[in-house]
Amino acid sequence: MNNRAPRFAKTDAASVTVNDLERYAEGWLLAGEIDQHSSRTLDSRRSILNKLLWFLRQKELSCCGTMELRQFLAYLTNGHKEEGGRWGNAQQTRPVRPRTVHTYHGHLRTFFRWIVSEDGLEISPMERIPVPTARADQVQPFTPGQVDALLYAAKQSKYPHRNQAIIYLLLDTGLRASELCALKREDVDFQAKHCSVLGKGNKRRIVPFGKTAAKALWNYLKAEPCDPDDPLFLSERGDPLTRSGLRLLFVRLGRVAGITAARCSPHTFRHTFAVEFLRAGGNVFTLQQILGHTTLSMTNRYVALAQADIENQHRQFSPADRLKKRDR
Repeated sequence: MNNRAPRFAKTDAASVTVNDLERYAEGWLLAGEIDQHSSRTLDSRRSILNKLLWFLRQKELSCCGTMELRQFLAYLTNGHKEEGGRWGNAQQTRPVRPRTVHTYHGHLRTFFRWIVSEDGLEISPMERIPVPTARADQVQPFTPGQVDALLYAAKQSKYPHRNQAIIYLLLDTGLRASELCALKREDVDFQAKHCSVLGKGNKRRIVPFGKTAAKALWNYLKAEPCDPDDPLFLSERGDPLTRSGLRLLFVRLGRVAGITAARCSPHTFRHTFAVEFLRAGGNVFTLQQILGHTTLSMTNRYVALAQADIENQHRQFSPADRLKKRDR
């Protein structure tokens, strides 16, 4: 029998007051720091909890249970339609991706299970909310012409060596935006032509790159001397390049390059690398290691894209079909 008194007030078995929720949020984030979760994971958790608390207060709700969490996830999906935009931000007027709702659900489920483990709740209110469907990301890779246009735009930009190095490195490695921004000068080995990458879960992996990317990096570093522990890529202000800064860079380059048929973002380069690697005959297991995927099912999304391209190419250049046309 547990005689331990609860630290915070309870409302019912699967509901907690908003004030207590805020204090539990602080405790959960501290627990994550103690468990040495990555800064990206902690930032994501903090952002989601702040938005949940904002929503509860905007709706003048005193407690948070299953119904309130359902309302929150529905708002996440439809909030862009409200006057003033989602989260009261006039720039948040676009629907979120299904994967985003899935991510929010996962973090909230973990958070409320932690509250249960702290004896703050008897039952997690998230247990009654099914995991939302996260459809596979349908981002199409860049075409060779689009990559050429981006490289030309980078060449004409204010920082041509940096921007060309970023494009070639993303194209040749499929790095995530966060991984590229976290690189330091010492992580790049020009002799071995690879970089040491800090990926999800604070796991390091070795990612190779080719001669073209190596030359672009060398030209950039030759013009921007730095110490081994300095960030590899810097912003215009001389600070470490951030994910948002990298995203905005590609928005600008995409605008100059006139790219409208593809989403111009660092993540599109990840798709492009994966598909081109497979088209050239690369091994799917090797691709899994390079991309830092924990399961092969994640890598198989790119296999499907590459396979579709192969089938389209065959329909266009089928030797038997072309021979038949000549016989007519």
